[in-house]
Formats: sequence, C-alpha cells, structure tokens
Amino acid sequence: MSNYLITVNEEELQFNSSDVDTLDSIKVNAKNLHVLDNNSAFEVEVVHSDFLNKMMSLSINGNIYDIKLEDEYDQQVKKMGLLAVTTQKLNEVKAPMPGLIVDVMVEVGQEIVEGTPLLVLSAMKMENIILAQGEGIIKSIEVKKDDAVEKGQVIIEME
Repeated sequence: MSNYLITVNEEELQFNSSDVDTLDSIKVNAKNLHVLDNNSAFEVEVVHSDFLNKMMSLSINGNIYDIKLEDEYDQQVKKMGLLAVTTQKLNEVKAPMPGLIVDVMVEVGQEIVEGTPLLVLSAMKMENIILAQGEGIIKSIEVKKDDAVEKGQVIIEME
C-alpha cells in the first residue's frame, strides 16, 4: 500500500492507495469528474495540470484548489533534505587565466547573485565574460579597463 502526501492550498493531508481506490467518482469527460463522498456530490474540473512537477489546480463546485502530490519517494527525498537549495557566499573573484580587462560590468556596493556578469576578460584573442559563482556584495574592484591580469590574481573582493 502506497502512502501519499497531498498539499491542498498549503494544508497537508495524508492518503494511502486504499483511500484513492474507495473514492466514488465517475469520469464525465477528459477534464471533469463527478464525485460522491459522505452523501454529498462534487463537480470536479481540472483547471491546470503539471504532471512533471505533480501539481494541478482543481475547481471543486466552483472553488479553486491548488494541489501538489508527493508519493513515498518524494517524501523521502524531502525528508533527507536533498531538495534544499544552497548558495555559495563569494569572498573573492580571481582571474581564471592571464589576459586583458576589456570591460568591468559591476560597481562597488552592488549586490550580486550566481550568474551575474562581472567583467569581460580578453585572453588568446577571445573575449570571456566572467560570471559570479556565488552571491555577495562587491567590496572592491582591484582592476580597471585595459589592465593586464595574471592567472589567479584577485580581481574583485566581496563582503
């Protein structure tokens, strides 16, 4: 018997496969169901579905409910913390190769996130846009346009 966690408008409910099997429902068409529960009738319409993320919006007797389904695997992954998003705090940005600074795209005091373009470094006749590998606030910029840099040289310090 499989156990499911169903989140309905941010309220969590536990169900198992036998609960689903005993549901008294009739499929009206591709998007509509007629459901009987405790001597009450419910008209259910699938308003939106995202099966990849196991989410859907249902209209039940005219009220919209956002639903997320988690099976046992999803619950275990969540419990283990494998879905937690982590961000890396940057302390400094170093030149990945020797070259010439073509453009500095940030300013001191600017808050950056991972993927923010920092500067353009010309090396071996190619221009390379150096992107932030984490997040932080720019404390100082150690180079300016047309400066030559060596590999590993600190070019930006972060707070």
